[in-house]
Amino acid sequence: MVAPFLTPNYDAKHDPFLLPDMDKVVERLVEAYEKQQRITIYGDYDIDGLTATSVLLDALAQFGFEHVKAFIPNRFTEGYGLTVDAIERIAADGAELVITVDCGSLSHVEIARAKELGVDVIVTDHHNVAPEQPPAIGVVNPKRLLQDYPDDYEKYILKKDSQYQGKIYPFLDLAGVGVAFKLVQALQTRLDGMPEGQEKWLLDLVALGTVCDIVTLVDENRAIVYWGLKVLAQTRRLGLKALMAVSGVTPATVNARSLGFGLGPRMNASGRLETAQYALDMLRATDPMEALRLARQLDDMNQTRRRDQDGIFKEAIVQAEELLNDSVLVVSAPGWNHGIVGIVAAKLLERYQKPVYVLAEHDGEAKGSARSFGDFSAADAIRASDDIITKGGGHKLAAGVTLPVENIAAFRKRVNQFYKDSKIKDQEKLLLPSADTDALLHELTEELVNQIAQLEPFGSGNPQPILQTTNVRVMNRRVMGQEGQHVKLTLEQDGKKIDMLAFNAPEHFFQEPGAVVKVWYQLDINEWNGRRSVEGRLLHLESIE
Repeated sequence: MVAPFLTPNYDAKHDPFLLPDMDKVVERLVEAYEKQQRITIYGDYDIDGLTATSVLLDALAQFGFEHVKAFIPNRFTEGYGLTVDAIERIAADGAELVITVDCGSLSHVEIARAKELGVDVIVTDHHNVAPEQPPAIGVVNPKRLLQDYPDDYEKYILKKDSQYQGKIYPFLDLAGVGVAFKLVQALQTRLDGMPEGQEKWLLDLVALGTVCDIVTLVDENRAIVYWGLKVLAQTRRLGLKALMAVSGVTPATVNARSLGFGLGPRMNASGRLETAQYALDMLRATDPMEALRLARQLDDMNQTRRRDQDGIFKEAIVQAEELLNDSVLVVSAPGWNHGIVGIVAAKLLERYQKPVYVLAEHDGEAKGSARSFGDFSAADAIRASDDIITKGGGHKLAAGVTLPVENIAAFRKRVNQFYKDSKIKDQEKLLLPSADTDALLHELTEELVNQIAQLEPFGSGNPQPILQTTNVRVMNRRVMGQEGQHVKLTLEQDGKKIDMLAFNAPEHFFQEPGAVVKVWYQLDINEWNGRRSVEGRLLHLESIE
């Protein structure tokens, strides 16, 4: 089993026609190709939706579709997913077929309206589904199988002893871009223009969306990202080349962390602040100077996003300090950008070790995002508040909600009651890192870092190994950041020294020289002025008396 894990076999990919409705969807697209109908790809403003949109734009062009457009909703005017207004505008523009990516599974009303207007809809998605599917040509969503065969899957993988082996799709945690990619593979069996193997050039986009949507990097996703990173290292896309350049990402050493912390935040910034169209235009750029201009624009927007985020975070902390007795934090204020509050919620969760809802108030309406962990489902808590909210939904660990400002206090009470009724215990312990192995400081060599790197790509479902070292002495402490929020500790054990860094570190990380501690960390290579050294990314620290 070791070799297939270290070097996943791309050719062992799963049959796309095992996905629900794939056969019906392919038939409808073959008809659209033969008639050269007008198609609109309805995307989403996050990276998963943007990369999925780009994948289909690229693929349909290669297959010979001549009239294909993309529609990316605006977070601030249309909001997430299909809307009736957007469907009516797309229909008025002459579209005969709409293909959704990364959305649409719960859009019964909107798809019914499209049908009234004579527009067919194909849904490709990976979010939660309803018991009854919307009136689309087909709903290609692997989560439908979890609903239909709940006892046959474990952690989104079909059990080996299932009677449905070879009859239903064996892996359900594809990202939206992964589902779009499976549609491309299915179309390759019916249409010319993309010979088998050429679809691999789409894997740079598929890997980017898969990593940034934080689906589990196991099974088919691991193969997608493993080979996608190799494609990204030699990508033909001028926009991705430019974005790597402005992000300080070296193509030859690009890894999953480069996507999640380098490329991803810059692409997401445009949708959080203005419109995600800038990011889509960057992905699709054909002129190198235009690609560089757009990449720099995204970089500038990301810096603005970080400044705005820091401001909201500070204001949110003031509120959170007054709600310390609550098991679930619900904070809100006018003037907060609801495109940023999800990141703030994640930072508050990390600081207070509690599920968090952060709401932006505007014109009597509060719109926001939730982040959770462990056994508390952010989405289920929202559903338990159906009678006092306007709309809401999402996943267990991340969700969105809209409600009248006047109901915020009632919502806070409701989600805290849901937490209490769930009888959840010891949640905080789930946030503590769990060491994969013990290590001595003299064992922390560049060779060890290289051996660990063979387990890449790291991410959800395949985290980077965490090391633990006991009885190390703090030799030096360096406080960094404009507000002294970061710390670098020089640690020593039996004559061996190593630096360990923590960003936005909790107070107890700021140990005085001479202190003896136990540390949990991940290893990195630091390159500075041509010198390379092994350093640690400090995750947790305990004093040893």
